[in-house]
Amino acid sequence: MTERFERHKQPWTSDEIQKLHMYAKKGMSLKAISKALTRSEESIKIRAKADGLGISKLR
Repeated sequence: MTERFERHKQPWTSDEIQKLHMYAKKGMSLKAISKALTRSEESIKIRAKADGLGISKLR
């Protein structure tokens, strides 16, 4: 069963972007970041790529 997020297609806030950068630098997994930010894994991947961030593939 996949988790559903109610924030579909919502713009990123500056606070969320800061948290994404912090989590990526700490080496958190994609799944963990997704839960922490309540955004889909796909959304996290797209934003991270746009910002030039590397996300850990570990689940």
